[in-house]
Amino acid sequence: MRLRVEFTTEPFDLDEVPPHAVVAREVVEAAELDAVDVGPFGNTAEGGADAVLTAVDALLRKSLKAGATRISLQVNVIGEGDR
Repeated sequence: MRLRVEFTTEPFDLDEVPPHAVVAREVVEAAELDAVDVGPFGNTAEGGADAVLTAVDALLRKSLKAGATRISLQVNVIGEGDR
């Protein structure tokens, strides 16, 4: 099974990237995912179910520890078969 996760971390800061957003970006970029798109107002990542779920766990734990007060995420099944 393939999954896509879309997420944002808050609070937002338009002047500089908050530490929790940096941590979130580092987590998804270091994960064994097939596609990662990081932007100022939303982020997406795709991959096999195990890789995405592992990344989501790390994302939640590390972003909260780095000061996130809210993390919004959505996980969608996008296809069958791990790559």
